[in-house]
Amino acid sequence: MAFAYQNPATHTFVPELWDAELLTQFDPLLVWAAPFVANNDYEGTIQKMGDVVHINSLMRPTVGDYTIAEGMTAQRPETVDQKLPVTEAKYLQVLVETVEQYQAAGGMNSPINQQMIRALAREADTFMGNIIAKGATEFPKIKAASGSIPAAMYGAILDMMLALDENDVPSGRYVVVSPRVKRYLVEHPAVANAAAYGENGVTANGVVARLGGFTVASTTAMPKGVDIVAGHKAFATYASQFTGFREGQSEKYRADYIDTLHLYGGKIVRYPELDTKKTDNTFDESKPTKGIVKAAVDWGTAA
Repeated sequence: MAFAYQNPATHTFVPELWDAELLTQFDPLLVWAAPFVANNDYEGTIQKMGDVVHINSLMRPTVGDYTIAEGMTAQRPETVDQKLPVTEAKYLQVLVETVEQYQAAGGMNSPINQQMIRALAREADTFMGNIIAKGATEFPKIKAASGSIPAAMYGAILDMMLALDENDVPSGRYVVVSPRVKRYLVEHPAVANAAAYGENGVTANGVVARLGGFTVASTTAMPKGVDIVAGHKAFATYASQFTGFREGQSEKYRADYIDTLHLYGGKIVRYPELDTKKTDNTFDESKPTKGIVKAAVDWGTAA
């Protein structure tokens, strides 16, 4: 589709295609909001900041003992409502001399667009990391003693695996570690020799290795005071929507603007078998989830 300002040499400017391209390049930069850490099952249609996505949980019915004398007693299904509010509205707007010159810089692969995408991704990922860490069950601090740091990091992940096993958390789990933990973890033979380590595409979304039922990833966007987080994507949800790109003439400057708005929200998802239901048919969200665990490392004088 051609626009009035264009000439035949500038028909590569196709703004209606940018949304898909942004998502394609945005998603691989995420760790906390990546599909293997946080699901988007309840995303629905987000129109504006302040929208709320409702999540209904079905209580498990009680199994009864059947006798001929007593027969059976029917139970009514009971649900618990959870609300996922879309709390964040982040925008980016850039000014360019002309739209045509902007496109000549390389479209979505231009340096300025790459930095826009990275800035949006960093904001969203940091937000989701804080949501997940705040709702996780806290483990005691891990002691990093010189000479045995790789074993300590690996042992902590095994302890987290046991905790998730005891709460029947399903397979398909993740571990997200800080860069410093990653530096020592990859020295451990179980990680260094993992079949997935170094395979094609293993670095997508910060993935380091796959072992012990975990996808191990690393990010610099770690929540403050947290070094290791382990869990399953079913226990955290992320809802995201880009409202599209706009372009137009700046009222203040002799330049054109291009901008986009990113709406999103996140929350810890609760389950009847693991979380406490309150009398108003909601979950007690003041308590941590049993489906995600976290720990900090006491580095002491370790290298």
